[in-house]
Amino acid sequence: MSGPPRRPGGGPRSGRRPRRPAPRRQLDGARLTAYDVLDGVSSREAYANLLLPQLLRERAADLDPRDAAFATQLAYGALRARGTLDAVLARLVDRPLTDLDPRVLDLLRLGAYQLLDLRVPAHAAVDTTVDLTRAVVGSGASGLVNAVLRKVAGGGDREAWLAALGAAGDERLALATDHPVWIVQAWRDALGSDAELEAALLADDVAPEVHLAARRVDRDELVRQSGGEPGPWSPYAVRLHGGDPGRVPAVREGAAAVQDEGSQLAALALTRAELDGPDAAWLDMCAGPGGKAGLLAAVRPAGVRLTAADRAPHRADLVRRALDGADDVEVLVADGREPPWPEASFDRVLLDAPCTGLGALRRRPEVRWRRTPDDVAPLAELQGALLDGALRSVRPGGLVAYVTCSPHTAETAEVVDAAVARHAVEVLPVSPLFPGVPGVERGRYAQLWPHRHGTDAMFTALLRRTS
Repeated sequence: MSGPPRRPGGGPRSGRRPRRPAPRRQLDGARLTAYDVLDGVSSREAYANLLLPQLLRERAADLDPRDAAFATQLAYGALRARGTLDAVLARLVDRPLTDLDPRVLDLLRLGAYQLLDLRVPAHAAVDTTVDLTRAVVGSGASGLVNAVLRKVAGGGDREAWLAALGAAGDERLALATDHPVWIVQAWRDALGSDAELEAALLADDVAPEVHLAARRVDRDELVRQSGGEPGPWSPYAVRLHGGDPGRVPAVREGAAAVQDEGSQLAALALTRAELDGPDAAWLDMCAGPGGKAGLLAAVRPAGVRLTAADRAPHRADLVRRALDGADDVEVLVADGREPPWPEASFDRVLLDAPCTGLGALRRRPEVRWRRTPDDVAPLAELQGALLDGALRSVRPGGLVAYVTCSPHTAETAEVVDAAVARHAVEVLPVSPLFPGVPGVERGRYAQLWPHRHGTDAMFTALLRRTS
């Protein structure tokens, strides 16, 4: 005997209308944007500080200011906390995290960050991440994400998980401050003790203010236009507490530019040092993208010619744009290790050397996990070769400022000490060239810190060629 007639979808007919599938919930725009940033960093090695503003501009119609702020907090926070998040997730996933679909791992990080650090209610963090997983990866992965995130929520907040992980010493400090252990150890070496170590590490985790440099506009006028306040250290700095710097008229017109106050101070130190003999030719040897060259062009005395060089043509183009409208400047595509200009051509030389960028971890949260200890030695070798080129480029009696956006000893004091041993040079005390800036001394050199000065961790040494 046959059963009841069946409808084309399968089940028996009934007097009621078949239920429609539940409509898919609309994806949370802020969380989707944050995920897209994590995915770009993971899959394309994008930089979050470049990708996120682009996405926010493209999605401005769908994200109100509160959503945009939440997307920023989520993206930067999850990138910064990756090491701690992965340590927790590794306890809960039954395979190595590297075996997961990278998209699933990024979604787990996004959900776990909300639970551990933002204390978003579990139902909101888990449900929205599961919805994202279904949309981005497919329903097959949503069960794993749901199960793992519920276990994360069940384990409590960050402090509870740190206790459960049982880490001690530098490993616990690394997990608590979201740094690899090797950076914890490098910061201790640069600071010289443990007294400020935790404060320095935690300062890397605070979103930085935007700083402006007044180049061809009075600083008071820039303060008025931007709604910011004068920077405490550089006479050209304005610190903003919010808002889009691109909307400031002086920035749009090129009379001011976004530039960290520490970067301004490093360039100004070279200009403030006393110089015997002529002072007519300056060189910015690794000038891209042009921030320091733009400031040097604005503050140089009348009659000083500025040459700005970079070995990458696209970065040299950025320097040209930064110097647009400046008189008596020259921009070259040139490698400072094999300079095309004659030896002893310049009176002052700025070498802002390529480095790990560890001094700007506040601005580039993913760099702490992208860089490894193996990156340091090749960069230190390059820095030493460039410093040799800078010392050949300056005349006897002239000055070279060696600058890096990293406090790592192997990229800073060790590079300069080795150059001093190779060349006839004199190390000049540089801290007096940072007037009014406290706590800048690092032996014979100068070191800025986010936790002390509210700037990037810029290192500066000043050398005079003696023969």
